[in-house]
Parts: sequence; C-alpha cells; structure tokens
Amino acid sequence: MQSALFNRQPDDKPYLISGPCSAETEEQVLETCQRLAATGKVQALRAGIWKPRTKPGGFEGVGTKGLPWLKKASELTGLPIAVEVATAKHVEDCLAFGVDILWVGARTTGNPFSVQEIANVLRGVQVPVLVKNPIHPELELWVGAVERLQKAGLSQVGLIHRGFSSYGNTDFRNAPMWHLPIEMKRRHPEMPLLCDPSHICGRRDTLSAVAQQALNLGFDGNMIESHIDPDHAWSDAKQQITPRCSRTSSRTWCGATKPPTSASF
Repeated sequence: MQSALFNRQPDDKPYLISGPCSAETEEQVLETCQRLAATGKVQALRAGIWKPRTKPGGFEGVGTKGLPWLKKASELTGLPIAVEVATAKHVEDCLAFGVDILWVGARTTGNPFSVQEIANVLRGVQVPVLVKNPIHPELELWVGAVERLQKAGLSQVGLIHRGFSSYGNTDFRNAPMWHLPIEMKRRHPEMPLLCDPSHICGRRDTLSAVAQQALNLGFDGNMIESHIDPDHAWSDAKQQITPRCSRTSSRTWCGATKPPTSASF
C-alpha cells in the first residue's frame, strides 16, 4: 500500500510526523499520540523503540515490547506509525507488528554494512523507508544508502534531513548545512524530503524557525519530537515539545499549503 507521503499533490498540507523521542511506557505513548492526533496537524506518529546512544549506560529504548504500544496508538487514532530501524531483527519485528513506515537513522546511514543488512531483509517487501542523512556531511554516504534500498526493490524511499555534526558548533546541535539536502533533492527530485528540526536544534526554542525554514526551501514536511512531559523525558528532553505546543507552533509551519518559495530543486 502506498503511503500518502509518496502520493502528494502540490497544494497538500506539509506532512508532519510527530511523537516521543523514546517510547517509555504504554501510558506515555498512548497519551502523547492521542493528544497529537487531536491537533489535526499530524499525518503519522513516531516513537523511538531502539535508541542508539553515544555512550553505554544511557537509556537505549524499551525494545520490542514498545511496538504493541505504538500499534495500539495507531488503532486509537487511525494514523500510521513510523519507527527507526538499525538491524535486520529490528525490521523483522516492525513488520511483524505492522509498522507502516520505517526510517534509517543517521548513525546507520553512515555504515554501508548496516544499510545492506536492512536492504537484504526488506527485499520483496513494499514498505516506505525514509533515510536520514549521515552524521557527517558526506553526501555520497547518503546517496549510497538510498541506492542500496532501491536495488533491493523498494519503490517508496524518502529522505530526512537532520543536520550534520560540526565540531565546536554552538547555534545548532547539528548544523543544517541546507545546501546538502537541497543537492540531494536535486539528484532525487521524485523523493519526498522531510526535515528533523528536533535534532538540528537540540532545543525547543529554535525549533519552529527551523521547521518553517525547511518549508520555505521546498521540503515536504517535518518530523518533530513531542512528549506529554518533555522536561522529564528519558531521552533528548531539551528538544521535545508538548502536543499542545505542537498544535500552537504548527499554525505557522503546518498551514493549508507550503509557503511560496523562490528555491527550486
């Protein structure tokens, strides 16, 4: 079944994927997702099930037991669900629980072996897969990850721009380097392109401006992390917003159409 993200019309509203950085408890997932659905602004729900952390000892996700929570959220809201995958086992578990959209995270995109493992297990399966840019500004790694999935027969492959690591950068958690996703879209004009302002900003006070900038540049939408109690989130607390804040902020960057732009891919 084709995702609405891959069948968009020029006057469609920006596509918004939102939900908690991490699935923590069933109650937290269901409450966050139902509140997001009530805003009428969200087209798909997300939650981190497996969380690759930079150092050991941090919260690395609840694992597979969180997938039924997200599936229940989908049943209650009627919205599709999206989950990050990094291994063949992740993919198999997501498919078993009927996850609608998969995405490949930045760390995984930068590892051709991992991407190939995911591509191999998806061979013959038609599920939308979004590919985040690699952590470092190496466009060919991003291109290579996309090509590996396409060669496995996947027809619904899209892009997520989450910024790039930049040593000493203070304005952003990950520098946007807008010219790189624009070049990626130029090479793949048929692919939907979303922005992940949560990981670009790393803080909620600048998130709305980056989300709007993405739409000004012709992006198809945004992926925004949201939590019912962001300050007490188990991961990335500073960059998450409440569903209510999402509703208020999205009035500017989730309007009836994408704003006019002089940018052209």
